[in-house]
Amino acid sequence: MIYFDNNATTPVLPEVLEAMLPYLTSDWGNPSSAHAFGQRAKEAVDRAHSQVAALLGCQPDEIVLTSGGSESNNTAIKGVAFALRDKGDHIITSQVEHPAVLKPLRFLERNRFTVTYLPVDQFGMVKVSDVEKAITSKTILITIMHANNEVGTIEPVAEIGTLAHASGVLLHTDAAQSVGKIPTRVDELNVDLLTIAGHKLYAPKGVGALYVRRGVVFEPLIHGAGHESGRRAGTENVPYMVALGRACQLAAMELESSRTRLTELRDHLHDGLKKLFGERLYLNGHPMERLPNTLNVSFEGLVGGDVLAALGEVAASTGSACHAGSHELSPVLKAMGVPEQVGLGAVRFSLGRLTTREEIENILKLFQTKVARSPQ
Repeated sequence: MIYFDNNATTPVLPEVLEAMLPYLTSDWGNPSSAHAFGQRAKEAVDRAHSQVAALLGCQPDEIVLTSGGSESNNTAIKGVAFALRDKGDHIITSQVEHPAVLKPLRFLERNRFTVTYLPVDQFGMVKVSDVEKAITSKTILITIMHANNEVGTIEPVAEIGTLAHASGVLLHTDAAQSVGKIPTRVDELNVDLLTIAGHKLYAPKGVGALYVRRGVVFEPLIHGAGHESGRRAGTENVPYMVALGRACQLAAMELESSRTRLTELRDHLHDGLKKLFGERLYLNGHPMERLPNTLNVSFEGLVGGDVLAALGEVAASTGSACHAGSHELSPVLKAMGVPEQVGLGAVRFSLGRLTTREEIENILKLFQTKVARSPQ
């Protein structure tokens, strides 16, 4: 099998597994306990905060460790909404956000909040001018993803942040797809809250983080004891927190080299497919402002699911993992105005740190023998 679905999930790197194993075997104490077992676990949790913070360019006490991207998004959106309800009830987002953002917003709408869903252009990008027009005196939060999970388009988050702060509005970004692939320094992005999902950057599923800028007040999603400085109750999942910290440390060390290598591999795959399919191949997403590992293309006249079925040995996606199995046009592609006859042929290839040039060559050979000559 050739794995080209890293935007859905990544494998756990050996170095990450090695780091977490002691906290499943010998150092299994409760971080809240005062004895040696507990203190060793507490030191590991503190180190994880520091490692995540180093990747984002923030302070360790601005990191809240969570169970993953969905919890982080829910905490940011619901937490800010309920904390600032006396100030306003209006939130701005885009039509191409992940369900882990859109569904909490639908929940808030049922609780008498107002949400503006901004359109995107043909590349899946939000216009900063549209954000500016949407801000009102009641706006308390803007939540715009950093990079789209389906097409890889990178949104103008920094510019939106400048605009938001000039209006006294908080900005949250879902950076689950971008952390570890491109720079995500919070001061450069001008964000107040930022979401990380561990399984998108080579940590296990079930761990994530939320960056919360100092001074930002939010209502905790999970109430209980005083874990995570009182911001997220629940006995710490020490092994997974250690894993996330190590994954962020590795990402920081390899960010630029990995970015360059993945861009070259992605473009090589794209060039090879263009030679095979010519004008029948369409790129979905921005041609330049795009994640280095993501290639979403449509094969006109074909159905994405049928393409993947023909390839057999290739693990990829017809959209985001949350929409797998659906033969309807992706909501993201629909929002981008992609025609249905083109959009139904969409396939997302998302490369990873373990992807090789040999795998790219192999997939192109499979396309040539199993798909390119298929009748339309």
